[in-house]
Amino acid sequence: MSVTKLPPRTATSADAAATDVVHHWIGGRLTRGHGKALDVFNPATGEVARQVILATPEDVGAAVASAAAAFPAWSDMPPVRRARILVRYLNLLNEHRDTLAALITSEHGKVFSDAQGEVTRGIEIVEFACGIPQLLKGDFTDQVSTGLDNWTLRQALGVVAGITPFNFPCMVPSWMFPVAIACGNSFVLKPSERDPSAALFMARLLQQAGLPDGVFNVVQGDKVAVDALLQHPEVKALSFVGSTPIAQYIYERGAQLGKRVQALGGAKNHMVVMPDAALDQAVDALIGAAYGSAGERCMAISVAVLVGDVADKVMPQLAERTRLLKIKNGMESDAEMGPIVTRPALEKIRGYIDDGVASGATLVVDGRVDAKTGRPFSVAGHENGFWIAGSLFDHVTPQMRIYKEEIFGPVLVCVRVKDFAAAVDLVNAHEFGNGVACYTRDGNVAREFGRRIQVGMVGINVPIPVPMAWHGFGGWKKSLFGDMHAYGEEGVRFYTRQKSIMQRWPESTAKGAEFIMPTSK
Repeated sequence: MSVTKLPPRTATSADAAATDVVHHWIGGRLTRGHGKALDVFNPATGEVARQVILATPEDVGAAVASAAAAFPAWSDMPPVRRARILVRYLNLLNEHRDTLAALITSEHGKVFSDAQGEVTRGIEIVEFACGIPQLLKGDFTDQVSTGLDNWTLRQALGVVAGITPFNFPCMVPSWMFPVAIACGNSFVLKPSERDPSAALFMARLLQQAGLPDGVFNVVQGDKVAVDALLQHPEVKALSFVGSTPIAQYIYERGAQLGKRVQALGGAKNHMVVMPDAALDQAVDALIGAAYGSAGERCMAISVAVLVGDVADKVMPQLAERTRLLKIKNGMESDAEMGPIVTRPALEKIRGYIDDGVASGATLVVDGRVDAKTGRPFSVAGHENGFWIAGSLFDHVTPQMRIYKEEIFGPVLVCVRVKDFAAAVDLVNAHEFGNGVACYTRDGNVAREFGRRIQVGMVGINVPIPVPMAWHGFGGWKKSLFGDMHAYGEEGVRFYTRQKSIMQRWPESTAKGAEFIMPTSK
């Protein structure tokens, strides 16, 4: 199969820092591996941009072996020295932010400004991880019993792994590896095969920052690589972000094999709009949160819950704004939404729209067709790209697939409810509990919403309530499998285990054998 020849690198070129073939990164160098080649597309043009070599179990084994060999010296390094390497990496990320963002746009399709924001959120996690000397401090109790002291410390696990999705090829891996390696672990990253180049870009920056070879490794791949990581006895913990069925599979299989697992799954994020809300702000929030990144976000708002008579006020505005979305190649400065990541993903989204119409929902705006020509939607000059415009449904009911399932595309469904209590019951009844928002000017409504809603991340007049780096990310119900959220202090706890040490120094006069548990006497 032919592979497109890449033009020279520039800071903002669509193929920034990429190569014709994307390899693995094992032991501080590129390794071709032994698997088959898979095409990686530019979603805006539909053309093959490069190929990625998928890992075999042997390739995964080599990466884990490299990480295991690097772990003893890395974990013994004082945390402040590990932090200094991360500081250098942080500076390099800031220096190369636009190059990395352009690379993300070229393989994912999201608009360049959105990709810049993604890299910035990754940078913020690295900033947090640079404080690891403080975060690893233990507790100490002097004279916990007569002549006996007790303290706790947190120690690294060993080799840990991350399995990350296509929609945030920089930010989501950055939820994992900066905290993990700051804690003293070595790391193996399995990024999405749809946009694999960002992982190698970050690996090179880590090496340039002085990270010892083998501490950070990248294996490209699919389910074969995932299963190899799950089954490898040297992998002590796995972090995952993706769909709920795979999250549940990884959690259950990892638990069977005695591994620590943190698996973040799917979402169906609601935004409740109360009658007293600032409606212009609510409409702005819905448009940005539903159609930003073409809806390919685990925190995208995909359900608008319109309370009372607010639906009749906001639906005309939502319809007009949806039709006016600027959908272009993500590298164009005025683009608001780019293409879908792959053609199969595009066809899946179209199928959901078909199903919504068949189930009786009102399709107010049909993103499958160009409203002016009536032909399938496309972008001039990029007719072979993976294009769809924003779609808007009204009169959706909880029994419909478009309400129940995660579409992961630019489709906003609107459900009408009579009052606040019905809105809360609707959200709480859904199997997912990742993110939710409420727009209101009533403080009591806001307080009650935050307390009563059964969702892990809540926004009050904030459409996408992604916590900052020091707070941690995670949903409830079928949106999270495992006990700990991602990054923040939860991440430090996930990537370390506590050890309690009790110590007594013998006196010059022996007291003989003691047959009771130590007490505070």
